[in-house]
Amino acid sequence: METSIHQDTFKIKALRRMKRNASALLGIAVLLFIIAIYFKIPILQAFSEAAMVGGIADWFAVVALFRHPMGIPIWHTAIIPTKKNEIGENLGNFVSEEFLNREKLEIKLDEFNFANKASDWLSKEENADKIASVVAVNIIPGILRTIKDEDVRRFIQVQFKEKIEGINFGDWVAMALEPLQKGNVKDELLTNLLEVMSAELTSNKDLIRKKVKASTPFLSFGLADKSITEGVFNGLQDFLNEAKNPESAVRVKIDEYVADFLDRIKNSEEMRIKINDMILGFVGKKEVQDYINGIWDEIKLSIHTDLEKGNDSSIKKSVSNLIKGFGTGIQEDPIMIDKINSFIKNDLLSVLLNNKRVIGDLISSTVKSWDGKEVSEKLELEIGKDLQYIRINGTLVGGVIGLVIYGVEQLYHFFLF
Repeated sequence: METSIHQDTFKIKALRRMKRNASALLGIAVLLFIIAIYFKIPILQAFSEAAMVGGIADWFAVVALFRHPMGIPIWHTAIIPTKKNEIGENLGNFVSEEFLNREKLEIKLDEFNFANKASDWLSKEENADKIASVVAVNIIPGILRTIKDEDVRRFIQVQFKEKIEGINFGDWVAMALEPLQKGNVKDELLTNLLEVMSAELTSNKDLIRKKVKASTPFLSFGLADKSITEGVFNGLQDFLNEAKNPESAVRVKIDEYVADFLDRIKNSEEMRIKINDMILGFVGKKEVQDYINGIWDEIKLSIHTDLEKGNDSSIKKSVSNLIKGFGTGIQEDPIMIDKINSFIKNDLLSVLLNNKRVIGDLISSTVKSWDGKEVSEKLELEIGKDLQYIRINGTLVGGVIGLVIYGVEQLYHFFLF
């Protein structure tokens, strides 16, 4: 806005300067005419008379375009403000008929090569950075402000639920446990598990004694509980030690149970449903739901934090690199360039030709909607400076023509009289 005001101010000063120059030249012609009359200088009088006529006539012609000369409503003056509607109508028809012509448009579109120019512009780092800055400073924050947090959270919840419900966790568990049935993995895992259980049993012997004591009759005076504790502890320890031996009957029973469990997971629909229900029940817990709801807040915070880094923003850098890569990719793909140019040419050509009358009417109606005085002032501001040269040339050319007429007149008198 400030740039536009500055340009208008500059144009106004330039227009006034040229008007003063043209008027000063006309004033000089008037002064020369007075001198010629006073000192009786015929040749100077002929020059100055013709110069005044030419200068005044061209002043009248230039002023008559924009307003009534000296405020007098002379016929066919103030042409632009009074003929504004006709000018708009003619301009609209001219543009629609002369510019929106298939042959001319096809030539111009072929010459322009939009895809090549656009890809060349996009592939330059400074241009890609400009677009990335607009995206990072305006577009992304604007989108985040527009999006309703509740809608996003609801969307994430729905998507998460649909994805989870679409997963057969029974298959996943069966697939994960399948290696246990092959090789020595199952045996090693079971042996390690029994070792851990044996160590835990030993470290918790006192706890077992307390539990047994709390369960024995009070009148046994602690004799029965000690005996029972030792029996329970030794029995469990013997069982675990025996189970560690892969050849033992206990181990065979455990292996059969594990194999049966894995087989049911793989082949039992009921078992798979139970596994799925268990996992879905876990997902439905409040703690998990609160975590899911917080995902969007974390994403927003991360985006805002990154964008606040300015030129160091990873998002901005990624967008810039994406734009540069896109531009470079098109440049290196002549087939894509041809496709883009053909698409733009055909579609743009179709739109312009199908709407040429609409475009013409739009230009016409736009011009008609303008205020006549305002249009006149704006046009004078744009072309008035150059039109002042018509006044200057009219003054000078008129003076020269005056001299020519004077010379012809003198020759006529010289040869005939």
